[in-house]
Amino acid sequence: MSESASISANMPHRTQPIGLLVSAISILRQMVFPLIAGVFALREEFSGAMLVIIPLIGVAILSFGIAYLSWLRRTFTVGEEDIRVESGIISRTAASVPYERIQDVSLEASLLPRMFGLVSVKFETGAGGADELKLAYLTEDQGEHLRQVIRERRANEVATVAASADGSEVAATDEPSETLFTMGTGRLLTFGLFEFSLAVFAILFGLASQFENFLPFDIWDADFWTENLSGQRDQFEGLSYAAQVASGVFALGSLIVLGFATGVVKVFTREWDFRLEQTARGFRRRRGMFTKTDVIMPTHRVQAVKLGTRWLRYRFGWHGLKFVSLASDFGGSSHVVAPFAKRAETDLIIRAAGFEPPHEGLEWHRACARYRFDSIFFDALLIALVAVPVGIFAPIGFIAIPLGLALISVALNLYAWAFHRYAVEGGQIFSAHGLLSPATEIVTKIKLHSVEISQGPLSQLGNYATLKLGLAGGSFSISGLPLERARELQSEIANAIGQADFSEINKG
Repeated sequence: MSESASISANMPHRTQPIGLLVSAISILRQMVFPLIAGVFALREEFSGAMLVIIPLIGVAILSFGIAYLSWLRRTFTVGEEDIRVESGIISRTAASVPYERIQDVSLEASLLPRMFGLVSVKFETGAGGADELKLAYLTEDQGEHLRQVIRERRANEVATVAASADGSEVAATDEPSETLFTMGTGRLLTFGLFEFSLAVFAILFGLASQFENFLPFDIWDADFWTENLSGQRDQFEGLSYAAQVASGVFALGSLIVLGFATGVVKVFTREWDFRLEQTARGFRRRRGMFTKTDVIMPTHRVQAVKLGTRWLRYRFGWHGLKFVSLASDFGGSSHVVAPFAKRAETDLIIRAAGFEPPHEGLEWHRACARYRFDSIFFDALLIALVAVPVGIFAPIGFIAIPLGLALISVALNLYAWAFHRYAVEGGQIFSAHGLLSPATEIVTKIKLHSVEISQGPLSQLGNYATLKLGLAGGSFSISGLPLERARELQSEIANAIGQADFSEINKG
């Protein structure tokens, strides 16, 4: 590691100055569409176009000036016990996060910063929002070095790593690792085909709405669309029957191809070079084509695992695996560690995290009969009640619609209950649910924070309860337990929590 990558301890540092160039380009990029739209709308009037261009240039210069002052006044310090960030142009703000509160340190580099060799360093504290710290931008070497320093501080290992300038410490990329899961081009293509999406139309409609004042027509004008669609219909009806069929097939085929292409592009850009590795310090996940992320997840921070799928990919044996932790992954509390994998692959990862996947001999239990009856009955009742206003304000025959839907609801719920179950084996609790898109959650008793029995009016009458398990990184509950069984599980889990030494569990 070069000397320039070293970050001295107890001394204020600024982020990389070249990051200002990235900010300037980002500001100009945001101005492109308003500038083009304004010039296009006033292209015949030079003075009018200048009234649009000059203010936009002024806003860009002002934005860059503010960005420069913010960079000049923003410093970070790697201390002995915490990392501190001070910022503010006029009023100063100091944020300090102790190393023991930092759950993960992730590196993120979108396309533009990557062109300059820069990354953003994000410190996950598990609190989310304003409590998270982010440094943008550092060089890749500095980002790796800083992540290594945080690990050493958290583990109470070599306290002088941050102060060394000779690069003697071992970088995160040099740690021995075992590759657990990767996705090549063929896997990504298959994944993309299952991610069929027509979101491109929503994006185009949103752009049209954003710049509707600059379009040569009013997108909300019903007469405009009626006239144009009528003309298209007349042309269509003028074709022969074979030509009409061919045109319809072509239009439908184009829509399907566009949907598949959108899914493939989305998967390739998000999951490109997906790699999950296990090191001595935990799991390391890297992915991304334009925005590349590098996330470290300590093994002991994994509180639960979620194994899920969707109705179509389930039929082909494809599943997705997530780790539940205190840190966040793109706004959620679960880190994706295998987005598109077979069960043998997910089972390997689950065991590497210290959990045991569900097996064929696992003894599953379902909700009690009274809970099932109450749930099915009241779901159907809510739908059937729609028949009352329908019978008053609509022809009598329309009553059959809500009543038929109520019967369908009963049938679907009865069938779905076969897939709604739980199991307890050893120190783990399993919960499975989902008819078309089955999902399984696994949690260990000793990593739970609390256990609560919840009963509403109906459950008190039916003598059943919901067991709510406190999980800092997510939620976990089992519904429809007989009250006595809920109390037994509550006692077992409380004893397991009481015997666990969280100071040892949380050691990095």
